[in-house]
Amino acid sequence: MLELDFTFTEKCWLWTADKAAWHFITVPKNHSEEIKFFTDNHFGKRRGWGAIRVTVNIGSSEWQTSIFPSKGLDAYILPIKADVRKKEKIVVDNLIEVTLNIKV
Repeated sequence: MLELDFTFTEKCWLWTADKAAWHFITVPKNHSEEIKFFTDNHFGKRRGWGAIRVTVNIGSSEWQTSIFPSKGLDAYILPIKADVRKKEKIVVDNLIEVTLNIKV
């Protein structure tokens, strides 16, 4: 099994649509490039929209989710679940330390 681990600190930001809003953290460009290279060469099972399964750690919270490529940001974006935001007291513009783990 191959594995990638990254720890980084980035701001939480909000994306809104007509009747919905989602909180994200952008994976830094250098890590996004490494993830893309790694998954292009070793990943046989991408999900919809180019999503990649990851395990995430923020504070005392750990969960599995997917990161998604953003063409506009030229990086992957990580959605932050409401229960994690509440537990870890995350709001827009907070700097958040994130650990991502990807296994293939």
